[in-house]
Amino acid sequence: MSRLLLLVSLATACGGARSDGPPARRDAGARAAPTDAGDPRVVAGATLYGKYCALCHGPEAKGYAADNAPSLVSRTFLESSDDTFLARSVELGRPGTAMAPYGRDLGGPLGDGDITAVIAFLRDRGDVREPIAAPAPLPGDPTRGQALYAPLCQSCHGDATTRGTAVHLANPTFLALASDGFLRYAIVFGRPGTPMEAFADRIDGNQVADLVAYVRSWSAPAPVKPATPPTAPDGPVVLNPKGRSPSFTLRDGRFVPAAQVAQALAKKQRLVIIDARPPSDWLRERIVGAISVPHYDTTTLDRVPNDGTIVVAYCACPHHASGVVVDELLRRGYPKAYVLDEGVLFWKKQGYPVAGTGGAAPDPHAGHTH
Repeated sequence: MSRLLLLVSLATACGGARSDGPPARRDAGARAAPTDAGDPRVVAGATLYGKYCALCHGPEAKGYAADNAPSLVSRTFLESSDDTFLARSVELGRPGTAMAPYGRDLGGPLGDGDITAVIAFLRDRGDVREPIAAPAPLPGDPTRGQALYAPLCQSCHGDATTRGTAVHLANPTFLALASDGFLRYAIVFGRPGTPMEAFADRIDGNQVADLVAYVRSWSAPAPVKPATPPTAPDGPVVLNPKGRSPSFTLRDGRFVPAAQVAQALAKKQRLVIIDARPPSDWLRERIVGAISVPHYDTTTLDRVPNDGTIVVAYCACPHHASGVVVDELLRRGYPKAYVLDEGVLFWKKQGYPVAGTGGAAPDPHAGHTH
């Protein structure tokens, strides 16, 4: 289908009166195009992607390598995502999920040029160089949309408060960045190559508008950007250096229950806790006493004493990033390096002690240049 015909079909499917049939189908599936070796941005982006993104989104950016991270090269995703949406998503992350803010102003590792290069790589990899300006649906009815959402969407996307196995549509940063056209495009055409099916043949254009209206009803004010860029202060590596060593009951010889780590902290027992996420997440919210050693840069592990002290690493995946750090510790000969079994999101949900800025993040609506 040509770009012009696609736009016409989209506009028709969003028509005013109750439509007589389903919206037009999008037949093009995703394919992983070879990297354009002639574009230095694509080459640089491939390197950056491999270092920072592949752990969760997979080496080919097709997603679902960890924490159900979505495909970034599905054709319909790239067609409906302009570069601003992509850049801000990388920069701001998705607070409350394993997707950290990667923007340097938030303590992440990527500057504007780096983010631009990653986007160039994704567009090359997905073979979609230009987004399509998907028209938004006409105003829908959120009450009717709620009745549709429960049977069609909730099992994967969760609800306003609980995440499912797919993108959490109620995430305030996601809703602040995603346009109604983006939401509509995803519903109509799905995400070929992923579990997200196309609903073009199942619901009509007005029902799509109702679903979008219901999802949009979850929008909430985003946290405010810190007055100055945050920095990660140095702190003690070993917690309670004069305390006793905790005794943990391990799962598979590798995973420590969160409850036992919380108990060790409460008893002031000796251990090291490592946050394996990007420093931006460590700054925003971390387990009390944790040091920052991101999974993509383990050079600072040299400051962790190799004297038999128990080391527990955590992330939000909940095992992948922390597993990378623990594997590196074991490779270096640390005898007691373990993974926090349920991850930091579970830790917070249980009300165990956390520190940080309290979830402060930039306003997704604020202007930025990439």
